[in-house]
Parts: sequence; C-alpha cells; structure tokens
Amino acid sequence: MKLKETEPEIEANQINRSRIVPPQGWEAARQQLLVKEKELTRARDALAAERRRMPWMAVEKKYEFDGPKGKASLLDLFDGRRQLIVYRAFFEPGVKGWPEHACIGCSMVADQVAHPAHLNARNTTLVFASRAPQADIERLKARMGWELIPWYTMTGDFDTDFGVDEWHGTNAFIRDGDSVFRTYFINSRGDEAMGSTWSYLDITALGRQEEGEDSPEGYPQTLPYEWWIWHDEPHRS
Repeated sequence: MKLKETEPEIEANQINRSRIVPPQGWEAARQQLLVKEKELTRARDALAAERRRMPWMAVEKKYEFDGPKGKASLLDLFDGRRQLIVYRAFFEPGVKGWPEHACIGCSMVADQVAHPAHLNARNTTLVFASRAPQADIERLKARMGWELIPWYTMTGDFDTDFGVDEWHGTNAFIRDGDSVFRTYFINSRGDEAMGSTWSYLDITALGRQEEGEDSPEGYPQTLPYEWWIWHDEPHRS
C-alpha cells in the first residue's frame, strides 16, 4: 500500500520528539558514544599500522597505458614520486552511463577525491584508470569537474592481473628506483572510505609519515602539521 506523502514526515517528527532530552542528558549520551568512537579510532590506527607491515609483491610484468601525454608505463604513473595509488574506474563501452557518464559508484568516488596536492606532499600520486579512450576521458573530466585527477587508459592486462577486471578497486604501489611493488589492495565497501587524503595515506606502505605513527624503523616521518600545505602555493612534492 502506498503511504500518503505526509505520513513519513509525521512519523519522523514523532520519533524525534521521543528523543528530545535536556542538555545534560544529551552531553551524557555523547560522552558515552565518544568512548566507543575513540576505541574505533585506535583500532583503525592499529589496522593501518599492520598495513605498513604487509609484505610487498614485486611487479615483474610490464604494463602499458595511454595518458594525456601518450604512452605510459606503470612506473610512469608514479610521476616521479615514491608511492602510487591506482583506482580502477568503470568508464568504457558496456558500462551503464556510457558514453556520457562513468558508472554511478565510480563517479561518486571521483566526486569525493580531495585535492591531490596533499597526497603529492607525502610523495604519493593518485591516478584513475579505465578502458575508455583518452578523448572520452578528457571530455568526462571537463564535464564532471575532475580535471585534477590523472586518468589513464588501460591497454593491457593490468585490470585482470590486479583484481579489478570485473569490479572496482584501489591498488597501492611503492617503487625502489625502477622496481615496482604492490603493497595493498582494497575494494567493495572498503572503497566507500576512499577520497580523503588521510584514507588514501592509511592504505599506503609508508602511511601518513608522521612522528608518533606506529611504523617500522627507518620509515620517513615528520612532525604532524609540518607537511600540511595550501594547495594554491608552490611546494615540493
């Protein structure tokens, strides 16, 4: 049975009224929940510390992409930085929304990506990859306001080899000179948290690289706030 348009509003108001408490009662409830929230924060930090101790997988195979400047290797995608995060987006023939839009979920992810200058300041590059031609990618980026997201076209087996041929996912890599290693992978609901500078850094091998962070000895670390920047000013990245 279809509800009248006014019924959900009346019901919601009744629920809200039943939960109204004086300031002291509200603060007590907040403090009670805050205990659990702090436990969750500490658990999240501990999980990120475990990620930083994950073994690395050597990437021996050569991969080729098309980019705005032509052909590019996986190493090229680092753009000279130490770490690389690759989100596999679905924008290509056969995907709902093509050719006007990328898939709805991948588009929501792109809408939430923070300014990349902050990742760059931690020696980390974020890129998107799909199978759409560069002309379509550039058109989509301009339409959706995603100009700051480097977006490459996969031309080989990268998606199949890294678990993102049939579903979206985020892979993290690190390089030692010209050697590339896979360090982490997250997909499904794990991708829901992606978008902020912090969430991306927390899945990388080097983490946020701040003093006080539980990382293996010798990992780069600076004082919190020291590396924070204004993204519209020149900085080293």
